[in-house]
Amino acid sequence: MSTHASTSFDLSRFCEALENRDPQTQAGMYASDATVTIADQTTPPGSPRVIIGRDAIGAWIEDVSRRDMTHAVQRSVQDEHGAALTEACRYPDGTNVLCATVFSLSDGLITDQTVVQTWDQG
Repeated sequence: MSTHASTSFDLSRFCEALENRDPQTQAGMYASDATVTIADQTTPPGSPRVIIGRDAIGAWIEDVSRRDMTHAVQRSVQDEHGAALTEACRYPDGTNVLCATVFSLSDGLITDQTVVQTWDQG
């Protein structure tokens, strides 16, 4: 019996949850022991922010989702081992944020994610 349908990752659903600022759906797509590594202007590659575990990742997603900004996934790709996407965000004051992220998949869940983001200087 094949369990492929129950273990495949739904990238379209993930992208929709990003754009609709739906933290519950996003967090539910991470493995319980997943890791997210973030590099940006405040946490450079030499000392990135590392978030471990679905609960901590969920809190991070909740924080981002509560912010008053739009989210638009520009491009996304996926194979059986992982996925990647670019996301453009915009705050009401016109500040732009660009995010590129790559993640590994196992059993239909995100296990490891690297996020590189940058934003307009204010």
